[in-house]
Amino acid sequence: MTVKSLIANLTQQEDLNFLLTNRIPRAALTRFLGWFSKIENPLVRDLSIRCWRLFSDLDLSEAKKTSFKSLHDCFTRELRPGLRPADPDPAVVVSPSDGIVGAFGTIRDGELYQIKGAPYSLADLVGDPALVEAHRDGRFVTLRLTSSMYHRFHAPHDGRIERVSFIHGDVWNVNPIALKRIERLFCKNERAVIRTRLDSGDALTLVPVAAILVASIRLHVLDRTLNAQTTGPLVFPCDATLRKGEELGWFEHGSTIILLAPAHYEFCDDIAEGARIRAGQRLLRNPHFRAS
Repeated sequence: MTVKSLIANLTQQEDLNFLLTNRIPRAALTRFLGWFSKIENPLVRDLSIRCWRLFSDLDLSEAKKTSFKSLHDCFTRELRPGLRPADPDPAVVVSPSDGIVGAFGTIRDGELYQIKGAPYSLADLVGDPALVEAHRDGRFVTLRLTSSMYHRFHAPHDGRIERVSFIHGDVWNVNPIALKRIERLFCKNERAVIRTRLDSGDALTLVPVAAILVASIRLHVLDRTLNAQTTGPLVFPCDATLRKGEELGWFEHGSTIILLAPAHYEFCDDIAEGARIRAGQRLLRNPHFRAS
């Protein structure tokens, strides 16, 4: 048995996985890795990436660069141009990121679920009564980014960013094992709430949720990184134009994006729990869309 397969077998044991990734000093470890990942030393960089490969299916063949300054530089890598084209159909909302489709469906009585049988409140997630009303009986989908995936996320449709809110919180792991054990996990972790308005007038909201380890969210529209060290006002009014597929920012480690859409939107046929999806692929469709 190889070292990688041994590690995979160990981490698939739920009790051990939960212990190793959650029952540790999460905030302190997250701060440490945030510092460590930015060390621009060839030996540190190379050993870190080799270790990362042991724990994941890291594939750098799509990366724009062939060498990196640091572990952080590798985490937040760009891809070669043209690798994530956005579906051009104007009736379609595309996936904002690479990810694994988690829970998805209809928001009922103000509740979503992180896994089957584990509901949480939309009001607790976004902290904004107006957004709760805008997405009443709407659709939601959870996209989980693993540590080895492409970490940048993109605009799912043409429109405008109206406001960004940042909510301080914990840094629990967001893998399925933790989601089964920690109630309302997405409402407990640090997260940004990106309120957008599509050209059709429909409300579409992105909620990037940070997780253990680096746990920072970079947003280009604010020209800043949001994390535990963010102080001052946590609501940022915006008026920024979006074009479908345009890069919005990145996670500095694997995490989750929750997308909230209007009630009349429909999920595309190939969306299924556990399916892998790439940024730019079809996610939801507005059946009432009429081209002008």
